[in-house]
Amino acid sequence: MLQEIKSLVLSGDIRISEHGYDQIAEHSLNVDEIIAGISEGVVVEEYPDYPKGKALLVLQKDSNGAFVHAVWGIPRGLEKPAVLITSYRPDPKLWDSAFRQRVKK
Repeated sequence: MLQEIKSLVLSGDIRISEHGYDQIAEHSLNVDEIIAGISEGVVVEEYPDYPKGKALLVLQKDSNGAFVHAVWGIPRGLEKPAVLITSYRPDPKLWDSAFRQRVKK
């Protein structure tokens, strides 16, 4: 699915959810950097049963090399667009040092 998302993003077939815009602003992120960062992104978690369609948590980097988590999806029953559902800077208290696994409590 990550390759599908990357292809859609590369072709410009993207939508950003309202929540996605809110989180970008709240975490002082840059939309263009999030979009560009998907090209080197790696899957952290898969959400095949996400209510609005399958989705992925992707570890990306911004232009300064800082880690960003982005949840990308494709609407249920459709083949496009790639939807940026949310993005944020991962909390080091909740993730391992590589931001790829949640810390077990």
